[in-house]
Amino acid sequence: MAESDKKLDVVIVLVNEGHASTAVSPIEIFSSAGAMFNELRGTDPKPRFRVTTASIDGDLIKSAYGLRIAPDCSIADVGPTDLVMVSASGPVPSEWMSRHAALLPWLVERHRQGSLIAGVCSGAAFLAEAGLLDGRRATTYWGVADAFRERYPDVDWQTDLLITEDSGLFCGGGVNAATDLSLYLVERMCGHRVAVECSKALLLDMPRLNQTGYAILPLARPHGDRKVQQLEDHLSANFQREVPIEELAEVSGMSHRNLIRRFKDATGFQPGVYLQMLRVAAARRMLEDGAPSIQQVSLSTGYEDVSFFRRVFKRHSGMTPTSYRERFGRGWT
Repeated sequence: MAESDKKLDVVIVLVNEGHASTAVSPIEIFSSAGAMFNELRGTDPKPRFRVTTASIDGDLIKSAYGLRIAPDCSIADVGPTDLVMVSASGPVPSEWMSRHAALLPWLVERHRQGSLIAGVCSGAAFLAEAGLLDGRRATTYWGVADAFRERYPDVDWQTDLLITEDSGLFCGGGVNAATDLSLYLVERMCGHRVAVECSKALLLDMPRLNQTGYAILPLARPHGDRKVQQLEDHLSANFQREVPIEELAEVSGMSHRNLIRRFKDATGFQPGVYLQMLRVAAARRMLEDGAPSIQQVSLSTGYEDVSFFRRVFKRHSGMTPTSYRERFGRGWT
């Protein structure tokens, strides 16, 4: 979304038995966006979000370690909202899901109405239990990953990622990922500058979506072709080298012609173009992080010919790598 002065509505859903920080961190980050950095610089604050907290019944919630938090309202009292973020509960859904059952149809209805829905750490289980994540990518805390795969086999669990986004559904892996996911959503909804200002004001690192730090954002339209999703994952894991069509055919068990047809039908792109888009996405992230050398970015994303890299980057981004870094890099003041 483009940067705007319009305030966006965020509802943080508080649930029992989890880590309070998975609710408190998002509350503080969304409340600070557009406000705290301006105040520190002596300019008028321009809060970007209206933040509301809600529990299922409006009652106090109690965290796993005894902290009690009073919500603003119950979920039934929540009006139209741009984003719903569900905090984490305990590690074993079978022990607490029934006590939160009323949340599930509410999340489904919110998603149907167009709200973005996010789950932090084990909070992703609420999205999965509601069926929202079936056939979609998701992540969660590594310590519950195996149990979640068994309980929710129709979800495409990508637990090497800290953040996933698929069809307006967002997941963060681990307690501290509440911070990463919140900043990611600030950037997603308000733009890069607002997110960086927020991270600077709160002394937080900008979010990284996977362990290597070079997050690959979703590139294709949503689809349900599992074979093509498998190919997308393979290309994402190997974007730094050439991936021949023969290799993709072996991975998928499809003929070359059928592979190319199904891949384009599902994603809208030929596999080779998709690979270039993955590389450009990784290059953008490196440039946003302030990579000093365009040549190093080129090599790191699989292009030995820097001139060719510049042409490909400009074709997909509308500007040169240098211009992109100047506009969106972290070195601005």
